Formats: sequence, C-alpha cells, structure tokens
Amino acid sequence: MSDTTAKEDGTTTRAALAGGAYQKLLAFAGLIVLVVGFSLASPSFLQTANIISILQATSVNGVLAVGVTLIIITGGIDLSIGTLMTFCAVMSGVVLTWLGAPLPAGVVVAIATGALVGTISGTLVAKAKIPPFIATLGMMLVLKGMSLIVTGTKPIYFNETEGYTAISQGSLIGRMIPQFPLPNGVLVLFVVASVVAWILGRTVLGRYTFALGSNEEAVRLSGVNTDRWKIGIYARAGAIVGIAGVLISSRLNSAQPALGLGYELEAIAAVVIGGTTLSGGRGTILGTVIGALIMSVLTNGLRVMSVAPEWQTVVTGLIIIAAVYADQLRRRGAA
Repeated sequence: MSDTTAKEDGTTTRAALAGGAYQKLLAFAGLIVLVVGFSLASPSFLQTANIISILQATSVNGVLAVGVTLIIITGGIDLSIGTLMTFCAVMSGVVLTWLGAPLPAGVVVAIATGALVGTISGTLVAKAKIPPFIATLGMMLVLKGMSLIVTGTKPIYFNETEGYTAISQGSLIGRMIPQFPLPNGVLVLFVVASVVAWILGRTVLGRYTFALGSNEEAVRLSGVNTDRWKIGIYARAGAIVGIAGVLISSRLNSAQPALGLGYELEAIAAVVIGGTTLSGGRGTILGTVIGALIMSVLTNGLRVMSVAPEWQTVVTGLIIIAAVYADQLRRRGAA
C-alpha cells in the first residue's frame, strides 16, 4: 500500500473516531437522564444491589455489542450473534461437562467456536458475495438448530465444573472492596472494550476496518486484499461473541439451547445509540459501551417500576426504531 493511501487511511480513522464525539456526548447525556429519572421514580433504583445487577446485565450485551461494532463499522451486519453466543456456550458445556475437560479448555473452545463461525460468515459475505443481512440471518437459524440438536433441547448445567460461575459472578474487586462487589463479568467487558478500542485506534486492522466501511472499492483498488481483511474482522467479532457465550453461561450456570434470539437486536441498538452508523465508516467502542449501559438501565428501570414485561418489549422495540431513525438523520446531515 502506498504512503498516500496509508495517510488517507489514517486520516479516515481519525475522522471516524472524532466524528462520533457529539453522538457520544448525547448518548452519555441520555444515560444520565435515564438514571436520574428512574432514581426519582423509584428509591430502590440506586441501591448498590440494583446497580450491580445493571452492570452484570451490561457485561453480556456490552461484549456482544463490542463484537458487532467491528462488523458494522465495515458497513456489514451480523444477525447471528445472539444464537452464536448460545452455540458457543453449548460447545463450552459439551467440553466441560460431557468430556470432563479442565476449565480453560471450555473457555478456549467457546472462543474458538465463535472465531470459526465468524470466519464462515465472513467468507460467505466476502467470497460468496452474499449480502451480510442474508448470510448472517441464515447462520442465525443454522446455529439455533445446531444448539438444539447438540443438546437434545435440554440445558447443560455446569454444577460439576468448579470455578465456572466465578468467571461472571465472582468479584476480584469485591475481595478488596467488600462494599462494592463488582462482578468479574464487568471487568471482562472493560478489558474486551479497551483491547478492541486500542485495535481500532492504533493498528492496521483498525485502519482497514474504518476504510472498508468508508470506501471499500477505493481500498481494493489500492491493492489491498479486502476479502481477507473482512473475513478476519468477522472472525475476531465471532471470537468476542464466544467470550459473551462464556459470560452468559457462567452467569446462568448453564447453557440454555433455546436462549439467544433477541440479544442481537439489543446489541445492534446499543451500537447505533453509541454513534456507530449503520452505513459503516464511523463508530467508537466507548460509544457502544454507553449504548449498552443505556439499554440495561432502561430495561432494569422499567422492571423496577413494575412495568409489565410485554410493555418492556414494546419500549425496547421503540428504542431500536428511534436509534435507527437517528442514525438516518445523522447520515443525511453528513451528506
């Protein structure tokens, strides 16, 4: 790649990172408004136990959202992340409970399964030229069926796997600060988010991720193997989804084969709320984490206020529609 192209890619990356600053500020302001509103509506909202519950819920959705952020920045989409998360949890359960493998093996298998499925999805998109929406929709159904087939439609429990629940529910910080037992799952989210943010801002992979979303054809004409990079991005996103699979199965102490559908929509909504545009080329991990917190605060706040579950679903759907519409307005304003 020429020096001129490299400079252009670097400029694109910096502009993409800076371009979402206003949206991040709006998202953060929205988060504050929600917290204040629910605190006034219910005194129990700001209790330590409830805050811990919100953060723990955010850990799973946040990790999923971080993974799909990589794909959305390239201008793609992945509707399979919810069922892939479940399938990764199932494969971890197979290795740990059925085969009796040690704990690290189960975690590695979950992440490797996610990376493998991500590679397949990326190949379908990059090589077979199947639209990302269709490719990942098909993968979503395949993975849903595979989870049910492998488990025989029955959950896999991790009761015999010592230390598995501590991955998500344990608290290293709580040992030092008993008054605030922050779950390990939240630490995992922060670590994953920090690593991916560094990749996007400091590495060649990050520059190409933004460049593919901004103008894939220009990148291809500059001599870059865009298919290879795109497949690599899908694979890395899949590995991150594998981590989410470990977190949710650790939190539930089981791999639930029927779980997963719907998680992809909340994750994508979090990404869009955080300022990543669905057309690609712009987005930040910090914005995504803020978006994930907004989704968790909203869900928890409605539950604390005893809003009926069916109305919670309605509100979540409206939030997703509003987030996509706001993204459309941003794109028109940038045009």
